[in-house]
Amino acid sequence: MLGDTSFDDTAGGDGSGRRALILVENLSVPFDRRVWQECTTLRDAGWEVHVICPRGEKRDTEPEAEIDGVRIHRYPLRAATGGPAGYLREYGSALWHTVRLARKVGPVDVVHACNPPDLLFLPALWLKRRGARFVFDQHDLVPELYLSRFDRGEDLLYRAVCALERRTYRAADIVLATNESYRDVAVRRGGRRSEDVFVVRSAPAIDRFQPVPPEPELKRGKPHLLCYLGVMGPQDGVDYALRALAKLRDEVGRTDWHAVFVGAGDAFDAMVELSRRLGLSEQVQFTGRIPDADLVRYLSTADVCLSPDPRNPLNDVSTMNKVLEYMAMGRPIVSFDLREARVSAGDAAVYAPANDEAAFAGLIALLLDDPERRARMGKLGQERVSGPLSWRNSQASLLAAYAAACRDHAPGSAGGPVRARRRQHR
Repeated sequence: MLGDTSFDDTAGGDGSGRRALILVENLSVPFDRRVWQECTTLRDAGWEVHVICPRGEKRDTEPEAEIDGVRIHRYPLRAATGGPAGYLREYGSALWHTVRLARKVGPVDVVHACNPPDLLFLPALWLKRRGARFVFDQHDLVPELYLSRFDRGEDLLYRAVCALERRTYRAADIVLATNESYRDVAVRRGGRRSEDVFVVRSAPAIDRFQPVPPEPELKRGKPHLLCYLGVMGPQDGVDYALRALAKLRDEVGRTDWHAVFVGAGDAFDAMVELSRRLGLSEQVQFTGRIPDADLVRYLSTADVCLSPDPRNPLNDVSTMNKVLEYMAMGRPIVSFDLREARVSAGDAAVYAPANDEAAFAGLIALLLDDPERRARMGKLGQERVSGPLSWRNSQASLLAAYAAACRDHAPGSAGGPVRARRRQHR
């Protein structure tokens, strides 16, 4: 059950006269697609939407912007380097800027904090004391992220992130979960009532992912193109994909493919070096981040798309954006056998046993030899993304969550009449 999706327009579904403040630390906005979809959904429901987030490096660089009626306040942020001390500097700076900009925005009816990290409950609590309701949007399970990324076990820092997650759950009035697995964690580990947790699944922006005619020249003279799209961090499995491609060449004996890896992240340089060490430099291309138009060209030409996230405590229960984006483009997918990967992709993917690179390579070869199956899988994926996994369903759940948060909370109750607040903070 997703929480009560029926709502009274006077209790938050109709946001007329209400103000929402969305806090993000992990990505800039509107680059963060999920957050941007939430912003525009709330705007269309009548909310005045403000966002506080870091500036991007190459896009979203302006300190202030109003885009499609959403007001965005950005702060400079240097990504963490140098271990735990680097994260303390990053998070300390982010919290200071968030509070500074929240003062500038002024009173709001809802503060909506997106993790990671599980520290944004601190400014949210400050705003709650001023009359706001707190919606916690759990993008990641940070304890599982810590175990999967750092391989340090359940040490002191792990116990600390668990404590921060508990504090965040306790402070929130409503929790948004990205899938049923995350919802179960909020109820079981977070002690939340089931009616206070709403599943708001991430969904691809369909207007961004419209197939175009394939361009054979992108295959670099090979019959087939393989494509990876996404972040390249330590837990994202690009190393598994590269080792699987080496096995596809060396053990399966297939060299009739070119592969392109689109995206960037902490592990980008290490993955380029691993590709070189595996002797794949001539067959594997790393593009970094590229414009949407070029991304669509590659995906429209790809014969098979790769989702090599290994099974670990985080990946097994997380919904992968790249899987949904591949499906929107009608591409067949090879994935490791993860619980939420199956929920998302269903028969639009084939599944190798967890972390088995040889089996992953074998499934790539199987699909390369079966164009009719590839076409069927691609069609199934598009049907799922435009149907049960569409953003339309998530919109209803998001607005129901806001209705629940605002029930018995009159518009403008956070700090006086809305009209007066707007004059004060112009």
